[in-house]
Amino acid sequence: MDLLPRRLRGTGTRTDAVSRRTALKLGGLGAVAALGPVSGCSSGSGATEIRFLMNKPEVVGYFRDLVDTYNASQSDVNVFLDTTPTSITAQFVRGAPPDLACYNYNLEASNFVRRGVLSDLSDLPEADLISPEVQDLVSQYATFESETSVLPYSITAAGVIYNKQLFEQHQVAVPTTWSELIAACETFQAAGVTPIYSTYRETWTIQQGLFDYTTGSSMDVAGFYQQLDEVGTDFEPGSEVSFSTVMAEPVSQMIELAGYSNPDAASRNYYDGNLAFGRGEAAMYMQGPWALGEIAKIDPDLPVGTFALPMTEDPADAKVRVNLDLALWIPRSAPNADASRAFLQYLMQPDIIDTYNVDNQASSPLVDAEPQPDERLAGLQPYVEEARFFQGAGTYIPPTVPVGNYLQDAVLNGDAEGLLSTLDADWRRLALRSA
Repeated sequence: MDLLPRRLRGTGTRTDAVSRRTALKLGGLGAVAALGPVSGCSSGSGATEIRFLMNKPEVVGYFRDLVDTYNASQSDVNVFLDTTPTSITAQFVRGAPPDLACYNYNLEASNFVRRGVLSDLSDLPEADLISPEVQDLVSQYATFESETSVLPYSITAAGVIYNKQLFEQHQVAVPTTWSELIAACETFQAAGVTPIYSTYRETWTIQQGLFDYTTGSSMDVAGFYQQLDEVGTDFEPGSEVSFSTVMAEPVSQMIELAGYSNPDAASRNYYDGNLAFGRGEAAMYMQGPWALGEIAKIDPDLPVGTFALPMTEDPADAKVRVNLDLALWIPRSAPNADASRAFLQYLMQPDIIDTYNVDNQASSPLVDAEPQPDERLAGLQPYVEEARFFQGAGTYIPPTVPVGNYLQDAVLNGDAEGLLSTLDADWRRLALRSA
């Protein structure tokens, strides 16, 4: 289912980072051999075997080719690619986590960081190649004793997908302020064009779309949740640091935007949305880059673009939603840590990691990566380059809180206050329970 500019290449460590990248490029697979032999459990052939877990089914072929190439390039390590959709938590509970994982980094995965069960990777030169702003996305969820236990591999940036043809036909410019956005919706509605195609039947589409976009471009999402953590068990519903107070305005705006959706939004799902938008039935669609391929299947010639949702009258306030679509980590208890680190270094070679991200409508986390070339994502590129991004407000809320269902009820009934008071009450219970 999201490159960073030359002006964000860092300060004191830039020279080292660039020289290491050059060395990796020149070394290629030879860089792997230069790591020297590794120790650990071995197969009958004498190679150390490691299990590499990867949870993104649509790119299994890409990683399988990498594994095959790596295994053929040397005889010290034999990597087994595991794409079995099993619970990571269950694997840790059974005492059998993978030797290395390339996994979506989210709130659940951050629990492993918080508990200190992942090994520190800060001594690897590859850790210095990652943009500090991207690495900070990891610590926004959790940290452990200032260690670097997760290395970002792929960032997906999400914004508003729009139909360029409809915008041009109705002489609507890409909005950069809240008032311009509302004016655009009014123009389309008056012309009989659905301004925003929404798919409320699947609650995740509301959460990652309307809710995350509206809150992310109008408040400091990471800062708000940090304040909630600091307040802890002293959290009080309706207080200065509460959902009811901090999110009151953006959620009210979310409800207003929802009013410009297709009348049948309650019965439409993600696939309906892709189909309808691909047929040119709406001007805007709040989905991530994963929808672009599906839209192209409907009409490969449909001219589409993307932009960051503006929520204030200052264009500089707009930001794009990002998530660490893939990130690398090694359990602290991994018996074959040296072999795992060697394969991790192979995966982190700039040519390999950049190629993956270019091919999958995502952005590389490396400080000197080239821009994502897909023209459909050009509207989001400056925000990624300038680190004007955020992790969605909904992603910080544990799955025990059915925020998606709350949002579904709110957009259908227009009850912003009810949504926020419910979130306050649930967060209060979570704070007391965690204590």
